[in-house]
Amino acid sequence: MRWALVKVCLAVTAMVVIAFAVPLGLVIREMAGDRAFSDAERQAAMIAPALSITTDREELTRAVLSTEPGGRGRLAVHVPAEDGPLDIGTRRAAAKDVESVRRAGRASITEVTGGFALLQPTALSTGDIAVVEVFVPEAEVSNGVATAWLILAGVGVALIVGSVAVADRLGVRMVQPAQRLAGAAQDLGEGRLGTRVPEEGPTELRSAAVAFNSMADQVVQLLANERELAADLSHRLRTPLTVLRLNAASLGEGPAAEQTRAAVQQLEHEVDTIIRTAREQRPGPQGTQTDAGCDASEVIRERMGFWSALAEDEGREVRLAGVDRTVRIPLARPELAAALDALLGNVFRHTPEGTAFSVDVHHSGDAVIVLVSDAGPGIPDPKAALARGASGRDRAGGSVGSTGLGLDIVRRVAESTGGDLRIGRSVLGGTEVRIWIGLHGSRPERGRRGHGRRVGGQRRGRNRAATGSQR
Repeated sequence: MRWALVKVCLAVTAMVVIAFAVPLGLVIREMAGDRAFSDAERQAAMIAPALSITTDREELTRAVLSTEPGGRGRLAVHVPAEDGPLDIGTRRAAAKDVESVRRAGRASITEVTGGFALLQPTALSTGDIAVVEVFVPEAEVSNGVATAWLILAGVGVALIVGSVAVADRLGVRMVQPAQRLAGAAQDLGEGRLGTRVPEEGPTELRSAAVAFNSMADQVVQLLANERELAADLSHRLRTPLTVLRLNAASLGEGPAAEQTRAAVQQLEHEVDTIIRTAREQRPGPQGTQTDAGCDASEVIRERMGFWSALAEDEGREVRLAGVDRTVRIPLARPELAAALDALLGNVFRHTPEGTAFSVDVHHSGDAVIVLVSDAGPGIPDPKAALARGASGRDRAGGSVGSTGLGLDIVRRVAESTGGDLRIGRSVLGGTEVRIWIGLHGSRPERGRRGHGRRVGGQRRGRNRAATGSQR
């Protein structure tokens, strides 16, 4: 927009300069020629008194040489005589031109070598007509024209440069607020809720900035209301959970009872985590969120300790790699734990008992990659698996009761760091879910996504703890 305005101003100013400078330059040239020929007429008139008195060659020669143009060889007199025309001075005009002026009795300008000749008729005392010739060099006809044209060109260039500078400043005044508005919109889209736009610039852009700030405030308010609603809904689950915990306490002893009580305890913990996380992440005074980080290796080791016990109970082989050193990531501990529980819960829910799985952690410098792989049947349709709420309606065998929220939760957790979620085929033969967690807001390449599989499978075996997380 800025350069478009500069180009338009440049074109318009150039047209105006050309429209005025070209005719003015031609007028200056005409004025210079008129000035030169006016001086020639004045010089021709200087010899007229001598011609009116005498036609003697010596007298006329003395009179011609006494004048300034005559002394420079630019003045000639052509006097008619019985024995032929009497030419005094340096003659340049053709005889026919001189004779034509004598017969017509009107002054004339004719082109000669090196310039022009002014032929001025003058009456003699005898009644005849003499012709006075004054030579005007080409340099005098165009004297001062080049300088005037250079001045005009300089003024034109100055006008163009000035107009371009003014247009550039005006363009900056309009473009910078537009660029700030576009940048703020991008920042808001990336989750920086504290982004606001200065309300300055032209009237239209000020109105757009006011509307953007109002929209951003509404987005912050809507997110706050959503988190409060999530916290309130989670809080309502505490009453039925209390009843369930009391009932589980009366089951007595045994592996099934212990697993039920552990599942109830885990469910209570998850509900408390949801309430605490929702309220801790409410926007601050400027619409910013509380940034929290955690050690990914520590969280993964802790959660694998829980799931490994269930895997041993079902005869699953478990492999854990890459968690032997501290790996800090820009995710809150509950968010990473919830994402990992969702993926591991899917493994237990959607693969047969005895199916092996593994968790690998890789640090690539600008990102942390968590791979959850299994040896199950795989997912034929990754798009359906990633579609929120679509798994339970899967026509090709999706499990009844699956909400499709598990993978969507994991995807949103990864994307909050600038990463993403990818589904592909694992080296174990089943599904590989890759969580790309950006450390500096960097995004992975989008063109190397793996192929996915559809969420499906039926509920198998006895009750298992912590299988409420669903794909």
